[in-house]
Amino acid sequence: MEDQTTRQSDAPSFAELFTPKLVTVLREGYGLPQLRADAIAGVTVAIVALPLSMAIAIASGATPAQGLYTAIVGGFLVSLLGGSRFQVGGPAGAFIVLVASTVALHGMDGLILATFLSGLMLAAVGFLRLGTFIKFIPFPVTVGFTAGIAVIIFASQIRELFGLALEHEPGELLEKLPALWAVRDSVTPAAVLLSVATVAVILGLRRWRPHWPGMLIAVGLAAAGAALLGLPVETIGTKFGGIPSSLPAPSLPDLSMEKIMAVLPAAISFTLLGAIESLLSAVVADGMTGRRHRSNCELVAQGAANIGSALFSGFCVTGTIARTATNVRAGAHGPVAGMLHAVFILLFMLVAAPLAAYIPLAALAGLLAVVAWNMIEKPAIAILLRSGWGEATVLGATFFLTIFRDLTEAIVVGFALGSVLFIHRMSRTTEVATNTAFVGRDEADTVRPREAYDEEQAADPDVVIYRISGALFFGATASIGSVLDRIQDTHKALIVDFSEVPFLDSTGANMIEGLAHKAHRRDVTLWLTGASRDIRRAFITHGLRKPLVRYAANVEDAITNIEAAQATKESERQDSAAVLASQ
Repeated sequence: MEDQTTRQSDAPSFAELFTPKLVTVLREGYGLPQLRADAIAGVTVAIVALPLSMAIAIASGATPAQGLYTAIVGGFLVSLLGGSRFQVGGPAGAFIVLVASTVALHGMDGLILATFLSGLMLAAVGFLRLGTFIKFIPFPVTVGFTAGIAVIIFASQIRELFGLALEHEPGELLEKLPALWAVRDSVTPAAVLLSVATVAVILGLRRWRPHWPGMLIAVGLAAAGAALLGLPVETIGTKFGGIPSSLPAPSLPDLSMEKIMAVLPAAISFTLLGAIESLLSAVVADGMTGRRHRSNCELVAQGAANIGSALFSGFCVTGTIARTATNVRAGAHGPVAGMLHAVFILLFMLVAAPLAAYIPLAALAGLLAVVAWNMIEKPAIAILLRSGWGEATVLGATFFLTIFRDLTEAIVVGFALGSVLFIHRMSRTTEVATNTAFVGRDEADTVRPREAYDEEQAADPDVVIYRISGALFFGATASIGSVLDRIQDTHKALIVDFSEVPFLDSTGANMIEGLAHKAHRRDVTLWLTGASRDIRRAFITHGLRKPLVRYAANVEDAITNIEAAQATKESERQDSAAVLASQ
């Protein structure tokens, strides 16, 4: 009882939980070196986001200008108010299907209203501290619906990729493909040439010049080529009349009860997908940097960003994994980088808006084809198919329902199947720890001392031991996420003991795999001890073999092996020093 009282008293306050990470960064001390790092990262992300925002908007049935409004307003607010240090927000490919269907059913004003309502819902979910429960989505479900969305995105770009003459393109895949096949004789060779060239340039630069902005270069070359050669292809100018050189005046959408009830299902879908996508992106950033995001604060920021986007005629905003990862790799120090990325896109609108009119739609379709291919998590799919019939069933059901039915339905059914699979497996276990918290709490900055963020900071050179009790399944992985904070370059080894874990699923194994890669990059030896035969088999299926990890029967054996290895290294070092001294 005393321990429980202590934990409750240590719980962060409301203000601490919803303090934006920007405030955290400024408290650490923010000067010119940090601003320089954030400015460089902001430019880098803006170069990636600029063509992508227009391409996603066009594929969604919106205008390229609306894509830029979404990236500017939504991206700025996500970084200003968010609970993730590195999150970059904007229009996301995952929303193309939902946005396009909403525009088809309710028009552009319906889309803006649904975005506004989704913002209110996301903020409410965050303030009610329900963000933690979004983490309950099983890994096969996220992989399945992401792959399904990728297929739909590619199918939506076939008309532009081949320059087909089709005025009214059906939305449903089974109707779309026959309609496209019926107009196959209208293929435009110039459009095919531009789309293939765009894909080739992006993939070529990714391989031989990975630090160059491949997407922007590819689209720029395609625009220059189409203009100079006078190619007969559709461009942003011919279809949309270009883009404006300023933001529109803010205005409220139509808030009539009739319209609200009509778009409410779409708003709920935006909220569900936006929460999942943004928190997945924040988790990716955490894994790359070793920091921890505040999930509920992040959802409040996503809500504010969607409200702001709707006020400026934009559409759905969410944290985007590709832009967030680019932000981290570019050396961002904190949220200012995401804010500057929005400012740089705004500067492009103010200065270079007329140039956007020359961009061919075929080039943007080629860009989205690459995005769709990258969205499919091919290694994860292969692992899930090898993991057993349960994971494969959840993956397949989510994938096919996403393609042929509805994204929300796919997530609900996938989650239900994952829950049934878990119950089935748990019914076969005989040992379960009953007092293990399966849900990790958000942390305030005052929970433990925090130094100013430094990528090369080190912790004490200890052997860290982490014991897990109870089933490690998709709802329990959040409770051990704090271990990621403790892995530093100066740790000798990390031991994770599974002697009290009766069962784990693919989500738990995937989390341990991510932990192993993080430890390996930091030259920290990861030891997995006490794993049963079934758990060890699951680890091996996920690629957890030497030299990535080492196994031991128990913690004591692991420590003995670690000490022996350290003694051997020390002896070799002394021998080398003696040889050098004798010379």
